Amino acid sequence: MRLCRYRHQGNVTIGFYGEDGVLPLASALKAYQSSQASPLAIPVSDQLLDYLPPDGPSYQPMKQLAQFAVSNPGLNSQRLPLADVELLVPIPRPNKLFLLAGNYAKHIEEGGGVAAERRDTFPYVFMKPPSTTLTDPGKPVHIPGVSPNHVDWELELAVVIGKLAKGVEEADALKYVAGYTIVNDISDRKFRPNPGRKVREKDSFFDWLHGKWHDSFCPIGPCIASPDSIPDPQNLPMQLKVNGKLFQDSSTAAQVFPVAAVIEFISSFVTLEPGDIISTGTPHGVGHSTGTYLKAGDRVEASIASIGTLVSPISS
Repeated sequence: MRLCRYRHQGNVTIGFYGEDGVLPLASALKAYQSSQASPLAIPVSDQLLDYLPPDGPSYQPMKQLAQFAVSNPGLNSQRLPLADVELLVPIPRPNKLFLLAGNYAKHIEEGGGVAAERRDTFPYVFMKPPSTTLTDPGKPVHIPGVSPNHVDWELELAVVIGKLAKGVEEADALKYVAGYTIVNDISDRKFRPNPGRKVREKDSFFDWLHGKWHDSFCPIGPCIASPDSIPDPQNLPMQLKVNGKLFQDSSTAAQVFPVAAVIEFISSFVTLEPGDIISTGTPHGVGHSTGTYLKAGDRVEASIASIGTLVSPISS
């Protein structure tokens, strides 16, 4: 089941996402009610967590409706073409937006580092401000005027938390997942605030961190895929193209710390809340490794199997 938030004719609602368009929840529900003896109680909301596990109050009937939609191809005629809708950030105001650095060995190596074994290290976690970095599918990523020349891409699998989690064990961690989506962790590789500054010991760390925080630097979407449609988040092919050219081609199988281990680690000292997003790091193939950077007019397509493709135009 893939669910998305979208705006159509001025109204924000949700629907079943597909490459051939969006099936509005209201249309699917109307078709179900007219053809089945037992009605489904599914309030129409624009909050995806209401329809996702483990605690969404409408998850079970929504799952039933999704199965009905799949088994009734005639409903395809009611899909709205993607060009006719405005896809929106799946979770518009998450309390927390975590991201991982260095969670794929080949990405560490392409940057000149040495990848450590999982037993010898821990996940490197940082945050982005969700209210100003999260960007709708299809909306532009803006090249920052303050530092325009080294803007890069990072395709990542993101996890949406569906249930309050604290001190979760890795073996149980996926039970707290509402679903999965795609993040492009846009990064300014050489942002140097105050170039004439007096150098301090930690400057390089903060240069790196500040380069993650520009407005629009976290496109996300196009939908959330429920865990029942992704039984194994460690077996998802992923690709990123810029202007049609393939740069990243990998799989979540290459993660140093799998999704469940990341949830265990973060929840050991931070309470995870429903709607929190954890983006799990990028594979090799970023632009910085070849000196290739994004510029106005580019088009980025970030794809993960079983979820979809997140499209981001680049603008000044």
